[in-house]
Amino acid sequence: MSGSNTRAAGRSALRVVSGGADPRSAVLVLHGGREAGREPARAWQPAALRMRPFLTAVSHAVPHHRLLVGSVRYRYRGWNGAAADPLRDTEDALAELARRVGDIPVVLLGHSMGGRAALRAAGAPHVRGVVALAPWCPDGEPTDHLRDRTAIVVHGDQDRITDPRASTAMMGRARAQGARTATLVVAGGDHAMLRRGRVWHRTATAAVAEVLVPGAGSPVVRDVLKSGAPHTI
Repeated sequence: MSGSNTRAAGRSALRVVSGGADPRSAVLVLHGGREAGREPARAWQPAALRMRPFLTAVSHAVPHHRLLVGSVRYRYRGWNGAAADPLRDTEDALAELARRVGDIPVVLLGHSMGGRAALRAAGAPHVRGVVALAPWCPDGEPTDHLRDRTAIVVHGDQDRITDPRASTAMMGRARAQGARTATLVVAGGDHAMLRRGRVWHRTATAAVAEVLVPGAGSPVVRDVLKSGAPHTI
């Protein structure tokens, strides 16, 4: 069931933060949440606030490139099992983005539950790639739809909420199925991305740049995409 069927009247799934005038490409940011929870998601909740620095950072990912930066508005705080509510919200946001600005390439940047939603939504027609920060990658997550997409995972080695080994394994499966993948491990990094915060912001921005314009990211991101082997930063 599409999220649009239960979305409150007049409440958009897409929030445009910057660059809405005649963009060449777009980045949509997806914050984290909970495994289950039907209470409303709000912009002032910690999971959403955690992504505000990334909204600012990625707006400068590719200088002189007309980039729309937006975020996905969730209806609920939880994933909620088979309902996969954040995925439905992301699909609604992508559809709304296409109606507003046409068929431009999109990068999805998601954290935790938002990383899972971003990876799941990567098969949408205009999604060029995904940057998943400390993503929730439970057993059985599909990867075949990532063929011909770029998927970059950034995960802290001290994460106690989501498993960096699971995200690394998922990238390995995706690469075997034709995806262009990279796994970057933040030494000392935690799930909240507070430890070594500048490294998280800088790496996410470089990864977004590389997805949008191959060659525009950092040498580290390019090298790890080429090799496919996990790399510690």
